[in-house]
Amino acid sequence: MRANGRPRTTTSLTAVRNLGILAHVDAGKTTITERILFATGAIHKRGEVHHGTTVTDYDPQERDRGITIFAAAVSCTWGGHHVNLIDTPGHVDFSDEVERSLRVLDGAVAVFDAVAGVEPQSETVWRQADRHGVPRIAFVNKLDRAGADLDAAVASIRRRLGVVPLVVQLPIGREDGFTGVVDLVTMRALHWRDESAGFESGPVPEALREEAGRRRRLLEETVAELHAEALEEFCADAALGDGTLARALRELTLRGDGVVVLCGSAYRNRGIEPLLDAVVAYLPAPADMPPVRGTADGAEQERAPDPAEPFAALAFKVTATTTGRLTYLRVYAGTLRKGATVLDAATGRTERVGRILRVQADRHEDREEAVAGDIVAVIGLKAARAGTTLCAPGAPLVLEPPTVAEPVVSVAVEARGNADTGRLASALARLAEEDPSLVVRTDPETGQTVLSGLGELHLEVAVEKIRRGHGVEVVVGRPQVSYRETVVRGVTGLVHRHVKQDGGAGQFAHVVLDVEPLDEPVFEYRSTVVGGRVPQEYARAVEAGCRDALAEGPLGGYPVTGLRVTLTDGATHSKDSSEMAFRAAGRFGLREALRLSTVELLEPVAEVTVSVPEDGVGGVLGDLAARRGRVSGQTAEAGTAVITAAVPLAELFGYASRLRGRTQGRGVFTTRPAGLAPVPASVAASVTGGLPVR
Repeated sequence: MRANGRPRTTTSLTAVRNLGILAHVDAGKTTITERILFATGAIHKRGEVHHGTTVTDYDPQERDRGITIFAAAVSCTWGGHHVNLIDTPGHVDFSDEVERSLRVLDGAVAVFDAVAGVEPQSETVWRQADRHGVPRIAFVNKLDRAGADLDAAVASIRRRLGVVPLVVQLPIGREDGFTGVVDLVTMRALHWRDESAGFESGPVPEALREEAGRRRRLLEETVAELHAEALEEFCADAALGDGTLARALRELTLRGDGVVVLCGSAYRNRGIEPLLDAVVAYLPAPADMPPVRGTADGAEQERAPDPAEPFAALAFKVTATTTGRLTYLRVYAGTLRKGATVLDAATGRTERVGRILRVQADRHEDREEAVAGDIVAVIGLKAARAGTTLCAPGAPLVLEPPTVAEPVVSVAVEARGNADTGRLASALARLAEEDPSLVVRTDPETGQTVLSGLGELHLEVAVEKIRRGHGVEVVVGRPQVSYRETVVRGVTGLVHRHVKQDGGAGQFAHVVLDVEPLDEPVFEYRSTVVGGRVPQEYARAVEAGCRDALAEGPLGGYPVTGLRVTLTDGATHSKDSSEMAFRAAGRFGLREALRLSTVELLEPVAEVTVSVPEDGVGGVLGDLAARRGRVSGQTAEAGTAVITAAVPLAELFGYASRLRGRTQGRGVFTTRPAGLAPVPASVAASVTGGLPVR
């Protein structure tokens, strides 16, 4: 039977859940999304990732590659609640899609493989959710696989993520014999006899009663340690009632003090209904979220999640489809109606909303309005980009946009035929509009068009999209990494005078700069000038000039980072000083300071996790060493070795095929960004064209 059935739709703010599905690639996110849609009656036939028939992996490249590339929004109803769900990518090259999704979500389901536990990208997306303060529950998937172990997966969650897991289910059966779970909150057994139907609820099997009782007791003790009300009841009664336990689990989830852990097998359709019940029971509704904060006229303002408030929404995704340009919005406050005029708070432009759509991946349903708490797409906006705040014209508000990751890999692209040059430029502009982590620029020396992104696969997908979506054949150069330059030893008291007199009003600016290194790859600026020797508006102009100078460093013309510039003194002229003059002084002064400083070249580094049969460890370690890799860990389990190493990104091009060749196709690897590291002098010389690294 279908345990909950398909419930009624409601628009109450307490009956909405906005959540994302987060995980490492191949942990089962898309399959879980597909089973959720099936369990709620949103679809009537289950698709499969390996068949290319799932709802959310609708792009041809996703179906060809068998992975999620683009975050896809779907919606369904369960238990009287409306669920807006975003299936996010699991590959590190598409982490910016995850970042933009997390910016607008209220909660998330983190999915873990029951065999592998916490994998590298699992940890990355978990930290992303931490930064956004998104409450999560965990789902340990693939319990039907050989080697599946819930306890081992939970131990890795505790160890690697540093959280308190609150396990609320006990598996019934192991591996192929996995047929259900014991719900430790209600102490009922849930059995799935048929993969196409729901579960059957019954008493806990006799063979599991003692173990279920022990685990329920452990759950109560853990909750009592974290929750004051639960502790009071536990001390008084030596146990927790089901209601108290459920309330405490919800509050601990919302506070981030604990993570509720469920388990199942999405492929076999086991564990999905309890997961949906947990989403409704433990994850927040828009009404549970604090008022959204933004700025207006330089002052911070709040806007409550209320349909009666002035309208405010954040655009987090833009796509071009056959039906028009879709702008995805999270509505934080107020009501948006079809045909309404909205204000782009950053630019001051107004635009008209032509249509409002409820999105089901690549299918759309027209709506007359969207209210606070909704995630919808709109048609008609021409200038809005990801990160744009849209609001009521009479009540402007600017919300903090999602952060955009800096590109680390670049390729030169050009049209195969001259006739396609214009179409290529248009296609690249469209790509950069849809994906802010893709950057298009023209190399000033070669005149080539350079496309930069977050990894080889990211750029491959972008180029293939140009070919398929825009019909432009392109020639692609060899990938190049994005190097940076940093200050190792700075200078103090550098004096720079900018004097220019060519008829009429002249330019005069006198600045004294200190340059010092920072441990973090950021730029800081401050002014310690006293006595009004450099007015505040000129000091700000010096900062703008310094930022201009950071675009090209003295070694190889790469961007400069990891330094602090202090304006310590200066002088002005009563007639010839201006913001333009002080900006020029800041730019040329910092360039001179960098030439006199000790500067070092930095390169992006990736943390690589390689899983390889034990008989292939020697060859893999040798290959990593040849790629300047630094091994940081090695473990062995069941004939498989897992090697962790930090490897320069420049050395990873083509590594997938090399690893397959060395391990007869049995080795696999994953990567995640690990920051920047100094480039050895022998390598730096080739990167900088022979210029010495000082």
